[in-house]
Amino acid sequence: MTDTAIKAELERLKRENAELNGLSLATGVILTQLLQTMCKRELNPQAAAGRIMSNAREAIDGFTKMNDTDPVTRKRALDAVQQYEDQIRSVLAV
Repeated sequence: MTDTAIKAELERLKRENAELNGLSLATGVILTQLLQTMCKRELNPQAAAGRIMSNAREAIDGFTKMNDTDPVTRKRALDAVQQYEDQIRSVLAV
C-alpha cells in the first residue's frame, strides 16, 4: 500500500469509528431513558432496575458462552450493564 492509500484508509476508519461512537452514544441515551421510564412505573423502582440488570447480565453470560466471544467483549458488555444500572439508580427514588 502506498502512503496515500494508507492515509485514506485511516481517514475512512476514523470516520467509521466516529459514526459508530455517535450511534453508540444515541443508543445508550435512548436505552437509559427507556429503562428509567419503565422503572419509575414500578412500585419498587430500585428492585425493578436490579431485576432488569440481573437479567441482562445472565443474557450476556449465556450469549458469550454460546458464541465463544472474546473475553474483552464480555467484560465491556458487563461493565456497560453496570454503568446503565448506576445511571438508572441515580435518578430513581429510594
